[in-house]
Amino acid sequence: MQDTALPGRRRAELVRHVRERGHATVAELAERFAVSMDTIRRDLDHLAERQLIARTHGGAMHTDELATADSPFDSRAAVHHPAKQAIGIATAKLISNGETLIVNGGTTTLAVARALTGKRDLTVVTNNLRLPAEIPQEAVRDLYVIGGTCRIPSNVTIGPVAFADTDGISADTAVIGVGGISTGGGLSTSNLHEAQMIRQMIDAGTRVIIVADSSKFGRSAFVHICGLDRVSVLVTEALPPDDLAVALKDAGVELVMVG
Repeated sequence: MQDTALPGRRRAELVRHVRERGHATVAELAERFAVSMDTIRRDLDHLAERQLIARTHGGAMHTDELATADSPFDSRAAVHHPAKQAIGIATAKLISNGETLIVNGGTTTLAVARALTGKRDLTVVTNNLRLPAEIPQEAVRDLYVIGGTCRIPSNVTIGPVAFADTDGISADTAVIGVGGISTGGGLSTSNLHEAQMIRQMIDAGTRVIIVADSSKFGRSAFVHICGLDRVSVLVTEALPPDDLAVALKDAGVELVMVG
């Protein structure tokens, strides 16, 4: 291969590419920039030393992507904050007075809860330990927190989606945040037990609203949750890549764009 750009210009474009996509492999970048994989590895090492990207095995990712489900909650809340806030406002508009909601943990679902100002008579079931203090109190008729093991960095409980002396629960709407949305992998997250819990929440919801910013597109996290066919609505701030957009349409998912 022959280098088609000066190193400085190529590296600037490389940073822009990784930031736009969230992550990329060495092979992908070598093809994209028409240089050898050794050249890309040197570029990535150079950029990682300057903290412009994060080096991974076989590639690189945007430094924001290092905020995972196991990162401190406030660190994750600061990542893509404007997008999450806009997604929260748009999702709240899809909720009607008197609904029963089941809401999982995470910073984007918390943005939805904060945006429920003006709603009334909601019944809310959640494992998000931040939610009770931050949801508008006038919006809530009843609020239930699911018990289980407390994951302190994530501010969630992990356990069965159930309560004592009941045969199960159901909700009008499940509002779910996930770690990844991909064409082949559907919905995914980084924690095994959390994936099991999210699956139960989705099963409990008549309507399933996935709230996810565009950094989740094309990502397959550690544990598969379910296929795209279980999703009713995806609320996000950017148009998904073409292959994912087609998969969402084929699965009958309504796409709500904000921003």
